[in-house]
Formats: sequence, structure tokens, C-alpha cells
Amino acid sequence: MAMKTPGVYIVEKNAFPNSVVEVETAVPAFIGYTEKADNQGKPLKGKPCRISSMAEYHKYYGFGPKPVFSIGPAGDGEPDVVLRAANGGGAQALRLDQQAGRYLLYYSMLHFFQNGGGPCYVVSVGGYSDDIDPDALKNGIDTLVKEQEPTMVLVPEAVLLGNDDGTRPADEANAACIDVQQHALMHCGQKMKNRIAILDLFRGWKDRHDPNGDPVAAFRDKLGINSLDYGAAYYPWVNTNITTEKDVGYENVDAGSLQTLLKQELGLPEEPPEPAEDEKPGERAERVRIKQQLDAVNAIAKDLSGEADADAQRMQLDKTLTTISPLFADIMREVREKLNLLPPGPAMAGIYTMVDNSRGVWKAPANVSINGVNSPAVNITHEDQQDLNVTTEGKSINAIRAFIGEGTLIWGARTLDGNSLDWRYINVRRTMIMLEESIRLAAKAYVFEPNTANTWITIKGMIRNFLTSIWKRGGLAGAVPEDAFSVHVGLGETMTAEDILEGILRVTVLVALSRPAEFIEITFQQQMQKS
Repeated sequence: MAMKTPGVYIVEKNAFPNSVVEVETAVPAFIGYTEKADNQGKPLKGKPCRISSMAEYHKYYGFGPKPVFSIGPAGDGEPDVVLRAANGGGAQALRLDQQAGRYLLYYSMLHFFQNGGGPCYVVSVGGYSDDIDPDALKNGIDTLVKEQEPTMVLVPEAVLLGNDDGTRPADEANAACIDVQQHALMHCGQKMKNRIAILDLFRGWKDRHDPNGDPVAAFRDKLGINSLDYGAAYYPWVNTNITTEKDVGYENVDAGSLQTLLKQELGLPEEPPEPAEDEKPGERAERVRIKQQLDAVNAIAKDLSGEADADAQRMQLDKTLTTISPLFADIMREVREKLNLLPPGPAMAGIYTMVDNSRGVWKAPANVSINGVNSPAVNITHEDQQDLNVTTEGKSINAIRAFIGEGTLIWGARTLDGNSLDWRYINVRRTMIMLEESIRLAAKAYVFEPNTANTWITIKGMIRNFLTSIWKRGGLAGAVPEDAFSVHVGLGETMTAEDILEGILRVTVLVALSRPAEFIEITFQQQMQKS
């Protein structure tokens, strides 16, 4: 301050360093296909948009797709024969195949919020009339480069890539899926380094002994070794209860084949029977019954979309068909089961959010139950998980297991870099990302400040205060702060005189991150009787 006129001058000095604000740790970004992408006339396609509820998703991105299934005879060697229809005195093996509406993002968002999800980003790369394209999904990932907030990246529909009929070898069928997943890992671990990718296994509903290939081995073989510490994978897929009875009906099945099968099952003629001149009461009742059933079956192909009470009519027709036809009830049950078979990644993003909010990002997101899940698609035993968790390639895959009396639990907390002592655990990787980002953003205030002892002490105090608060909350391991972390900065300690001449200020932060007790050993031994 220049003092040129006699008087009293007030000088205020800051007594405390800037505080470090802890960044958000659970903000996933979902990339996929939506019904629409519009914000009051402003297109949202290819643009990351932050939402915090399904109500906002419905407002900007619409609702789910309309799935349509075809029914046909099951061929030899096809593994997923789903039901058997009565055919005269015998039976006919049938198979359901989804022909339209095969998109996962909407159901993934429902499962995410059902498991504790909160604020997230959505990137719509196309509509329900578009084919799922790997380049479009990769471009959607690239749009997140300019977004600082997301901490997780998920591409649920990557597992749908390719014309997978279930008969191609797993290592061939999953090539397009792996391509997108490698792009997500590169985005997280090489470009941004402040987020992780949650990956789903292609054909993750199949057993490891499937004749067309082990989905776990195919995933490990094709994924590569780059940026594995910035990714986590879960197996198997899960049977959910997101799609309920009221969500599906006769409209979700090809009308022509459904009518033919129901007429065959019920023994219905093509035309309603005419009344006889000497019709008896019992014959009349039978004729009325046949006519009512025939009318119900023929109504399947009618278009009710223009009528005001169309939804009520559809619901009533579904109830009628379910009552008169066991086959129809079986078909609707199988349709629901197929739609409810979902990859677990979005639910895990919700669990990460829930655990972060209740315990902290340093708590491993494991030994937690999944909401909205009836069972895992594959039942994994203790022995089965050994190769998933610990393998010579290091690509650990976290198991989702069913336990008697406890339900379906997440039973693994490893990144894909399972052999690394530094980054083996998901919570260690995510905690370090949180510390790095929080301190980096706070240190920006000192860019172009004088590279002198005053600045060094200020930065050191700022970081120490932040790490002390994290230690008090259980985020760092150590009986006292000195055991949990240390901060080093200064000439002769982290910098040379040449560094200062070049304008470089180096700070070294050492932290002892808490690791989960993954293996608990309890030793029992007999002792001599003492009394």
C-alpha cells in the first residue's frame, strides 16, 4: 500500500488458507438410446444433460421402448426354449425372440434410481428407430470430455451390439461390445483420469460352461490391459422385477403367430359357429363360449390407439386372454422374464451413490444387497468365485451372489487391475480420484502466486486441513494424522532452484488409504483345561 498522505491506514491480512471443497464422488454418466431428446424445443441429442430423477428423465428423454417378440418353433441346439404349447394330444416346443424395442437405457435408469441413484448425466445418441451403433456410443462417450462432474461412465447398450443369435462363439460375438468398453476405459484412464468405467459382460446371463463359450474368458481375452485400474466389471446379469404385469400385454407379441397358437390351443374355428335350429341350452352355452373366446383372440390384431379408453380395453383384453389361455399367461410371463434380465452395471452405479452418501467413498461398495432383483442369472458358488476374484491375468470380476436368508449381494470390490497392490480395490481408486480432484481444484487459486515460502506454507496448511477432516471421518488409515498422511513442499524438499526459475511448484502428498478386509481369518486352537 502506498502511503503518501499522513493518516491511519488499515491493512487486513488473511489468517487462514483457502479451504479444499470435497468434490462429488457419485455422478454417473449414461450413454444410450432414448425415445426423444428434447428440452422445450432445444435438441439434446449428443449433449450431456444433468438430471436427478426419473421425472426429469421422462420430461427430456421420454419413456421406454415398445418391445415386440416373435413366437416360433425352437430349432435344434437352440438353448433358450421357453415354453411348450399344447398341440392336439401332444406338445410343441416354442421359442421367443425379441424383434423390436431392444434397448436398455430406460430400464437401466429405472434400476439405477431404484438402488439409491441421484444426480447423473444422460447422453442420448439416437432414438428407438435407430440401430445400436458402436461409433455413436463412442462419440457419446467423447462428449463427456468437457464435463468435469461425472465420476462414472456406463454404456448399458454396449452388450447389445452385434447380431448375436446365441450360437456364435463368445469371443467373436463380443468384438463390437469390447470395442466400446475399451473406448470407455481409455476415456476414463488416459484422457480424464478422474472417473471410472463400470462394465457389463457380453452374454453375462450365461453360465461359464455354456457350449458357445465362457463369457468371462471371452471378456478377459478381448479387453486388453490398458487402464484396467479405472474400470470394474460385474458378473452375472440379474433377474429384476422392473417390468411388471401391467407393463406388458398382447401388443408385445407378434399378433399373427399369437392368434394362430391360441386358436390351436383352444381348438377354435376360423369363424364363429352358427346356431342350430333345435339348439339346446348346453349347446348354446358352448357356442357362446366359443364365440367369446374367438372374439377375444381375433381382437388381438385390432388397433385401439385412436379410442379414448384404449388402455382400459387393452387391460381388459389381457385379463380375458390370461383367463381363457394358460399358454397366453405363460407367454406373458416369459416376456416379462426376458425384459427383466438386465446387466448389473446401472444398479451398481446406484449402489456406489448410496454407499458414498451413507458411509463415504472410502467404503468398499460390497456386501450390499441389490434392490429390485429376484436372483442372479447364474448361481455362483464359493469355488466358482475363486477364478473370478483372483486370476493370473489380474482381471478381477466382481461376483453377484445369492445367499440364503440374505438375498442377492455384491460379493466383490476389485477393479479390473486385480493384481495391483496400489489399485486393486474400487474404493481405493475412487478415494484417490476424490482427493486428487479436490486438491487440484483448490490449488488453482495459487497459480501465478509468488513461488515463495509464504505460498508453500499456505498450500501445505490448506491440504493438511483437508486431509485431517478426511482422516477424522475414517477415510484415511492411521491412529494419528501423522500416520495417515504427510504433505511436503519447499526448496530442497520437493523443488530445486532450477524448478523455481522455471516457475514450477511441486507438492508431494502421501496418504494411507483404508483397504477393505476382503479375507477374514479366524484361528481356533484347543488349550489345556485349567480348572
